[in-house]
Amino acid sequence: MPRTLRPHARRLARTALRAAVTVGLAAVLVACSAASAEEAVVGESGKAVLRYDGSVGQVTFPELAADLGYYERVELEWVGDSTGGPQSIQAAATGSTDFGGAFNGAIVKLKASGSPITSVISYYGSDELSYGGFYTVEGSPITEPRDLVGKSIGVNTLGAQSEFLIREWLSRGGLTAEEIDQVELVVVPPVNAEQVLREGQVDVVGLSRVFQDKALERGGITQLFSETSLYGNFSYGTYIFRDEYVEKNPEVVEDFVQGTARAIRWAQVTPVEEVRARYTKIIEGRGRGENTDLVPYWKSASITAPGGVIAEEEIATWIDWLVREGELEKDRFSPDDIYTNEHNPYANGTYAKDAGPDGEPVEVAP
Repeated sequence: MPRTLRPHARRLARTALRAAVTVGLAAVLVACSAASAEEAVVGESGKAVLRYDGSVGQVTFPELAADLGYYERVELEWVGDSTGGPQSIQAAATGSTDFGGAFNGAIVKLKASGSPITSVISYYGSDELSYGGFYTVEGSPITEPRDLVGKSIGVNTLGAQSEFLIREWLSRGGLTAEEIDQVELVVVPPVNAEQVLREGQVDVVGLSRVFQDKALERGGITQLFSETSLYGNFSYGTYIFRDEYVEKNPEVVEDFVQGTARAIRWAQVTPVEEVRARYTKIIEGRGRGENTDLVPYWKSASITAPGGVIAEEEIATWIDWLVREGELEKDRFSPDDIYTNEHNPYANGTYAKDAGPDGEPVEVAP
């Protein structure tokens, strides 16, 4: 079907800001209702209930933490599955959920729009095993940034990580803002991305994790650039809470962070096959009508910092980027205004940086 996705495309230079403003306005509109729900809800177990969005066929680190028994004061309540980071942090900002996660650049924009939120722990990134890339079909005349002027790129959502990375790659390739504005983004669900590229509906497409692996197995595609080619091993996304929730329920947030940090560390130091087996058990036991097809493609936690400790540069990079692009006032924020490692045991002195999930020294498993 010839390029039927184009009506859903937006120009690259405009989309990220609009997405963030939409989230910010939504947060303002429901501020009163969210504020009334800031006191943590206590479940029958006597623990605080944290509502959250999941991901179909996958296990999030909070879900892993709950299954491993790492929470003492927290229990999770799944309310549905998220289609992406912007939706997840919008839900958290408006009080539909209690925490959400997204790309740090989107979180900086959300903060700039006036939403009182704070990042508390990293939850995904890129390393040599787990990363995303941008691909053309073999033989495509597109081999460098300038070749993309007037062309299209398929991404899973607008205003998120892919958009920032694309713009950074184009900028490093010497394109002007006006030229970058001529590169068109098309929203393509990840499950359809490979097919859309091979059928010629887009010129380039973003692929990651299982979808990237399957496409590479079939062959016939060529990588233009990847997340790791731009930033190396890097954590890209964090979980956020509303500031008022943190202020009213500090013990709940502290327990969430320590438990999630330990779950991340467990995944970092545990043999891959054992992690996959645990994920399979969790998915099969939670009764959401899913399958476990994605589990065999899990390769690593994708976060190199022990326990998901947030590094300043992982926030500062996107603040600087937005200032450079004219989308954020200089000195509007510092990284400390946006994130904290206060509750992470691998940052606050509770555990040594080389400790395992129980605080004991451990060697990282292959």
